[in-house]
Amino acid sequence: MPKKNVQKRKSKASIPLIFAGILVIGLAFVFSLQSITHFWNDGNQNEEAPTHQSFIDQLAPHAKELQQGYGILPSIILGQAILESNWGQSQLASQYNNLFGIKASGNQPKVSLETKEYVNEQWITIQGEFKVYQSWEESLDDHTMLFVNGTNWAPQLYANVLTATDYKAAAQALQTAGYATDPDYANKIISVIETYNLGQYDHP
Repeated sequence: MPKKNVQKRKSKASIPLIFAGILVIGLAFVFSLQSITHFWNDGNQNEEAPTHQSFIDQLAPHAKELQQGYGILPSIILGQAILESNWGQSQLASQYNNLFGIKASGNQPKVSLETKEYVNEQWITIQGEFKVYQSWEESLDDHTMLFVNGTNWAPQLYANVLTATDYKAAAQALQTAGYATDPDYANKIISVIETYNLGQYDHP
């Protein structure tokens, strides 16, 4: 009989210890999850800015070379590339290296994709044929030469973009020349340039 009583007392005494152990394990698991979540969130928060900056860093040196050769402001090149390609993530940019949505004609390498255009005061989806490039640098070159050479019907169409001394004037010149159908295009370019301080690349 005494043995049985001793066994029962041991059993009862062990119950709080079991619960305490479960509680400790549970708390450790919760804190572990919080740490993982915090790490994941920090990773996501820190990932976006470097990705954007790496895109800018990749294009900026060549944009400055084009400025030296033709006068086009790097902020305009970078601002348009960001806006038109969604930081190089659009299908046209990521698969076909076309950062600016430049259309194709004749026998040029091209791809047919859906695009949105502003027609008769509303956005519509159309099928467009776009140039295919071998690299983003080639896309930058062609974009600049469009400003230099204009179009067949208007060789001086983008002259004011090249001669503009600041990005606001250049963006407005793009709008006036009809570069894009978006009626708010100039404001969007200016907003991108100012948000990411792209004007710093316009100066030596």
